[in-house]
Amino acid sequence: MKHNFGAGPCILPAKVLDQAADAVRDFNGIGLSILEISHRTPEFEAVINETQDLVRSLLGVPADYSVLFLQGGASTQFSMLAMNFLQQGKKAAYLDSGFFSLKAIKEALFFGEVNVIASSKDKKYDYVPVGYQIPADAAYFHYCSNNTIEGTEMFSHPATAVPVICDMSSDIFSRVINVADFDLIYAGAQKNMGPAGMTLVLIKNSLLENLGDEIASMSDYRIYRDNNSMFNTPPVFSIYVAMLNLRWLKEKGGVAKQEIENIAKSTLLYQEIDRNTLFYGLSNPVDRSRMNVTFKMYDQELEAAFLDFAVSNGIVGIKGFPTAGGFRVSLYNALPISSVEVLVKSMQDFEAKLLNQKVSLENKVRV
Repeated sequence: MKHNFGAGPCILPAKVLDQAADAVRDFNGIGLSILEISHRTPEFEAVINETQDLVRSLLGVPADYSVLFLQGGASTQFSMLAMNFLQQGKKAAYLDSGFFSLKAIKEALFFGEVNVIASSKDKKYDYVPVGYQIPADAAYFHYCSNNTIEGTEMFSHPATAVPVICDMSSDIFSRVINVADFDLIYAGAQKNMGPAGMTLVLIKNSLLENLGDEIASMSDYRIYRDNNSMFNTPPVFSIYVAMLNLRWLKEKGGVAKQEIENIAKSTLLYQEIDRNTLFYGLSNPVDRSRMNVTFKMYDQELEAAFLDFAVSNGIVGIKGFPTAGGFRVSLYNALPISSVEVLVKSMQDFEAKLLNQKVSLENKVRV
């Protein structure tokens, strides 16, 4: 058995994988694969409508918000949102809390002025900035709720009258949120929703009222809203698998129950990191992410050996991001706590193994 802690494409429930595999061969008994059907058919219209309904139900999305399924990943939203809302000499406020915040800032600069109101770059993004002021004249305030590379998570934001836009790619559906606190939420599917290829956008309709006409069609949120996310051919398979995955989440008790499980998983792992004499956490304890746990070994020369030891126990996907090093353990929704228990046991066993080797060596020296 493999214990998949990968940070990119998310782990999916076995039930969802089985259902998706069946649909690839024959979707709903119609004699065609889900990969073949037209997005204009009643069969797919039912899929996209159910997926929207599941999103609304699980997140409590207000009626005055549109639920959109777009392409291009969350990275395309970095420029698309700026193209829509950073116009006519306006400026936006951005919080710099990590790698993807920086990417969002870089893209927004192509369309207007960006005010970076706070940054945690000074400590290699090991914390989430606090105590900053959001300018009242900003077109919007943008932040990333969970930093997958650095292992920090932002559970609240300052009260502001400025429209709030949030990148929730790696923690959406993992915890209860109040969608009404945000004007636009976007999230790549490949963490807690389904396979890569679809991006979820929740947008307050009033935010779209005063947009200009100089927006490219493929980047205009109004066009996707008015065409039920089918202005062009949507990512049919990604939306279908997301529907199956959201069904699974609803059947098991929804987001509130999932949040309890995610707290238990992350707490178990952080307790072992803090206890184990070989490892230390990289993020500020009060900002620790429940989705992406980052840590290193005091003796970094042992990290390759621990990776090999982990693989021998069926553990995959824990190597840290190339620029960060160390380890990154992703605890997305479908990962069972039993997999975390295997990882914790491996950390304990590796510690005991090194301790025994040290004692053995000391005994040999004495002889």
